[in-house]
Amino acid sequence: MFNKKPAQDLRPQSGGNSMAATFSILGTDVSVKGDLTATADLHIDGSVEGDITCAALVQGEKSTITGAIRAQSARLSGTVHGSIEAGELVILTSARIHGDVSYDALTIEQGAQVDGKFAHRVPTGEEPALTLVS
Repeated sequence: MFNKKPAQDLRPQSGGNSMAATFSILGTDVSVKGDLTATADLHIDGSVEGDITCAALVQGEKSTITGAIRAQSARLSGTVHGSIEAGELVILTSARIHGDVSYDALTIEQGAQVDGKFAHRVPTGEEPALTLVS
């Protein structure tokens, strides 16, 4: 009775060093108006009207995003109305992109539709070589 240790509290602690969620999901029934920022991965099946900034983005087929996307990696299969800037970008067959695309690595499946300009990003710290012509 007196020798028992108190039960440990196993609930997540709020504060600085607690483990953060590894991903967040917006379901098909969720509609967001406003910018989204996530330090972890983000999976969107609903609709977003605003800019998105995250580590990794996965977009579902029925999803619609109206706004700019900035991510280290993005896998898009829905509709996007806005610019995309991603390190590693995968555009799947069902994707419909209306906007300019900037990327480090790019994969586009056959059947995907993109209405915009593509631009390969120059890695930070590297500048294109310039040659003087006389």
